[in-house]
Amino acid sequence: MGQTTLRTLRHMRETVVGIGAVTGETQVLSLGPHHPSAHGALRLRLTVAEDRIAACEPEVGFMHRGAEKLFEVRDYRQILMLASRHDWVSGYSSELGVALVVEQMLGIEVPLRAVWTRTLLAELTRALAGLAFLGGLPRELTGAVDPLPLFAERETLQDVIEEAAGGRVHLMITRVGGLLDDLPDGWLDRAASAVRRVQGRLGHTGPALLVDATLRSRTQGVGVLDRDTALAHGVTGAAARAAGLDLDLRRDDPYLAYPELAAAGVLQVPTRTDGDAYSRLELLHEQTAVALRLATACIARLREMDPGPVGVRLPKILKAPEGSAYGWVESPIGVNGYYLVSRGEKTPWRLKLRTASFGTVSALPAMVTGARVDDLVAVLASMFFVTGDIDR
Repeated sequence: MGQTTLRTLRHMRETVVGIGAVTGETQVLSLGPHHPSAHGALRLRLTVAEDRIAACEPEVGFMHRGAEKLFEVRDYRQILMLASRHDWVSGYSSELGVALVVEQMLGIEVPLRAVWTRTLLAELTRALAGLAFLGGLPRELTGAVDPLPLFAERETLQDVIEEAAGGRVHLMITRVGGLLDDLPDGWLDRAASAVRRVQGRLGHTGPALLVDATLRSRTQGVGVLDRDTALAHGVTGAAARAAGLDLDLRRDDPYLAYPELAAAGVLQVPTRTDGDAYSRLELLHEQTAVALRLATACIARLREMDPGPVGVRLPKILKAPEGSAYGWVESPIGVNGYYLVSRGEKTPWRLKLRTASFGTVSALPAMVTGARVDDLVAVLASMFFVTGDIDR
């Protein structure tokens, strides 16, 4: 959450405590909506009694862009440009997921070098997302440990990603059938060096953050999400695995190079059972470390590989056969699904997105009802969602 959100929370906390202490009445307070520069437009309609949250109603739709309708008037090359615009933390997974389902419809086999490069970029962006959420923790949660160095270390990874893809937020290196271009000369060495540096920072700051007394006191037992509630709301990703829902598509329905990485023991899926804010942050830290190890393994595999193509030649006008296909990927914030229906034309007849953030936000009322207003900061900081990804 952005600094505007935190200021609003602090003001709301002071107002609620004052009103509740004097009147004992239930108050309805609106948190948000905020401008997109403050992370996104999401409103929480809170019913508060003294300093306790009696009810929470998320109000979404402020940033709806009609992406699914726009897909219907773009051809199969153009829709990749739109695919990642709703998620500015892990957009690469969105362009990748759309490309995979289109390739499934067309029966395209992507060159091996592109498969491993895609996997490498997916894990680098997974690490970026982990650093963003961990490094962006509010100062009032972290006590003596400053999380900002983790956020700043994103630049180390983003520099090498930008060199390879040309983009920093929306990479747009993915193409139907492979990639836009091969990796630059010497890039693997620079990427390996960047990964080692970030691993050092994560290994130093991350554990210090997790043992910080203030963080533990503000997050342990707070915002508990149990396994059944996660299932009922379709919560996926780190938030669900922290609740004991052991699901990761990279292992359970593998794609790209993940079968080989799993067989080598590099791909690991950490889980927890407590389901509280602390478990989610602890699991996110471990998940980010695993992503960096996977990136290292991908770099090593690409170094061993002989030069070769990173894409397939496609016809000038690309048409998918009549029919339907469903594909999904494990994005950094959860499961993204893509249902494609074609009538044999150069544009999709329908492309339905199932993004991770909507299910995550829908579970917030079950997590915060009965909690103190102060706890809302910790809960929101430990639920990994992007507001544009809610609305699409």
